[in-house]
Amino acid sequence: MSVWQFCPYCAERLDSRDEGGRRRLACHAGCGFVHWDNPAPVLAALVECQQGIVLARNRAWAEGAFGLITGFLERGEDPAAGVAREVREELGLETLATTLIGVYPFVRKHEVIIAYHVVGRGEIRLNEELAEFRLIAPEKLKAWDFGTGLAVSDWLARRDQA
Repeated sequence: MSVWQFCPYCAERLDSRDEGGRRRLACHAGCGFVHWDNPAPVLAALVECQQGIVLARNRAWAEGAFGLITGFLERGEDPAAGVAREVREELGLETLATTLIGVYPFVRKHEVIIAYHVVGRGEIRLNEELAEFRLIAPEKLKAWDFGTGLAVSDWLARRDQA
């Protein structure tokens, strides 16, 4: 749900109207502004290194809550390069290979997740965003039923078929 009320260009009130087949906020004065309210692209990395699959806990998350390495795609950034950047920034690992797992809607957070399998190398050094990590043997990895867990499920299914 948008909290926009006024046009960022001309300061006139925004009204809800049909634009592109959906209800969207658009400028009342007709300057042409439409608030498209598109989801944010988020990168997710299922990181595999020689010790196993890396699951990490963000400092903002509850104890015991672990997930994939994630971050926002930067303007003009190639998604594969962006996921390698996130792995380097958050774990300190060099990316040797990236393979797209899939693209997943994450409606609850108004995001679209672009998930990759990343083969990494080096010693894990967490940045300030992460509190801790766990290394899980691929055969012990279990998917969860929301967000990045859908990518884990797809990766595990493909791995089992190989």
